[in-house]
Amino acid sequence: MTGEKRAIRGIGMTSARTRERLVQRLGETGISNHAVLERIRSVPRHLFVDEALASRAYEDSALPIGQGQTISQPWVVALMTQALIAGADLPLKKVLEVGTGCGYQTAVLSPFVRQVFTIERISGLQQAARTRLNELGFDNVRYRHGDGFKGWPGQAPFDGIIVAAAPPEVPGALLEQLNEGGRLIIPVGPSGQQDLVRYTRRGDQYLREQLSRVSFVPLVEGTG
Repeated sequence: MTGEKRAIRGIGMTSARTRERLVQRLGETGISNHAVLERIRSVPRHLFVDEALASRAYEDSALPIGQGQTISQPWVVALMTQALIAGADLPLKKVLEVGTGCGYQTAVLSPFVRQVFTIERISGLQQAARTRLNELGFDNVRYRHGDGFKGWPGQAPFDGIIVAAAPPEVPGALLEQLNEGGRLIIPVGPSGQQDLVRYTRRGDQYLREQLSRVSFVPLVEGTG
């Protein structure tokens, strides 16, 4: 299992007590996987946001990270991770993350996967996330500055794909890059009308399950 190579101990609003309150809240609102809850407890979310927002890091809310992007609400990160790994043999071999952002979802996901392949379309965010995750000792992550709509065909198929932004419709390329039995966790729809769904590949068919109503930034084509 990979993880933080240096101990990070929070003070004040980043204290263990504050993290425990967050974990308790998530447990009360449908997050039942104890390993996922432990990741939320242990990942230092205050290091993934601007210092000015560190006092809000363990609120169950999305926060801005610049470039018009956000760090996802912890409940959503936990739900997506739980939906990906539920009932699976761990660690999963290969998982694709579309939308690296600040790297928080990557950090939560990392111990459940042998290798995470993460794509970010905004170069500045991708570089900052890579530096941060390397400093924290995450050594099973590969990075790419690219268009998430296209996935990462050179590394397909994937046992799982997590998408951290919402397209109007599911990109066909992502479905095609799933391994047999692989799962795609993705928010879909326009702003204000998004559903978080899970697709599971069975041959040429994809089983669709609705997980929750959510609010994500839109998934944008191309790179920036």
